[in-house]
Amino acid sequence: MSKKVLLLTGDAVEALEVYYPYYRLLEAGYEAVIASPKKKTLHTVVHDFVGWDTYTEKPGYQLESHVSFAEVDPSQFDGLVIPGGRAPEYIRLDENVPRILTHFLENNKPVGAICHAALVLGALKDKSFFEGRTMTAYTACRFDVEQLGAKYTEETLHVDGNIVSGHAWPDLPGFMREFLKQLG
Repeated sequence: MSKKVLLLTGDAVEALEVYYPYYRLLEAGYEAVIASPKKKTLHTVVHDFVGWDTYTEKPGYQLESHVSFAEVDPSQFDGLVIPGGRAPEYIRLDENVPRILTHFLENNKPVGAICHAALVLGALKDKSFFEGRTMTAYTACRFDVEQLGAKYTEETLHVDGNIVSGHAWPDLPGFMREFLKQLG
């Protein structure tokens, strides 16, 4: 039986950060399931670095989610990927997110968090999962990583136990290589 990986996201997910992992997982023979607050057609965004002090944002492709967060039974999944973009700002507010995250962290299953995904991890009241760990994220999320109780590293890719963290979409090849190693 193929392993299953959950991608936890929503509207305004960064296009590369959801599509690259999704297709890479499928290519490697895994079942990849996209979950969002409601099962719907998601609107992705494209973030780019074009001379501004921060990224710019443009509309991206549309993407179908497969299940709503409420429908997710995390015990049915072997790993979790949380893409960035602006989606983490609001999906962390969904009442189902702590339940889903807690399962993966308590069971030491692979968790991939890229870019702004640290915002989603902040939905957990129990920060003990991150104490003494090191993670990376988009530079603007440094304080969010530190609020988790983790040490922030400026490395663009970091693996600490079952958590694979990446800075942004340019780091996806290494991010997915390390995440797939975690899945075994």
